[in-house]
Amino acid sequence: MSSPTRWAGVPLTDRRTERRALLVDAAFTVFGASGAPGLSVRSVCRECGLNTRYFYESFAGTDELLGALYDGVAQELATVVEDAMAVAGPSIRARTTAGIRAVLGFGSGDPRRGRILFTEGRSNPVLVARRAATQDLLMELVLTETVAAHRLPDGVPSRVGAIMYTGAMAELAQQWLAGNLGDDLDAVVDHAAALVLR
Repeated sequence: MSSPTRWAGVPLTDRRTERRALLVDAAFTVFGASGAPGLSVRSVCRECGLNTRYFYESFAGTDELLGALYDGVAQELATVVEDAMAVAGPSIRARTTAGIRAVLGFGSGDPRRGRILFTEGRSNPVLVARRAATQDLLMELVLTETVAAHRLPDGVPSRVGAIMYTGAMAELAQQWLAGNLGDDLDAVVDHAAALVLR
């Protein structure tokens, strides 16, 4: 457990922020390895070496911790996708391909991220609600991208397309992470981009 002098001289708000980050990182390790059944206050505190009283300083329970974990990984994914598309330049083909590659690569680059976002995110009650909110956010981003790229009105046709694309990407990521599409990321990305851009 944490030593009494570990936080000596550190302001209270900084201590709490650091301990919260340690708990989320520990949850990432524990949940990524064993899923929701392995996630408990004790397992998380054991993983990061904190006393259980520090857990309740930041979280009411493991559901709240799991929500924070999901939010952090989802935000990391959003940043990775935005960065990849920005580097790709103005071409809609290049941006679409970069976005698809970023999503699939992010999930498979560290299987724990894929498990949190796409696998357990479909069945765990806490994550289902978070996943729905993330899907809505991604749908709005896709809609903005589509409207700008094709100079289309923000109406029902554009919204339907954005919804279908977002749902398809979630399913594609799920199947890729499950190993059902082989191991050639380039081929999967090329096929997906060709279908989207058709």
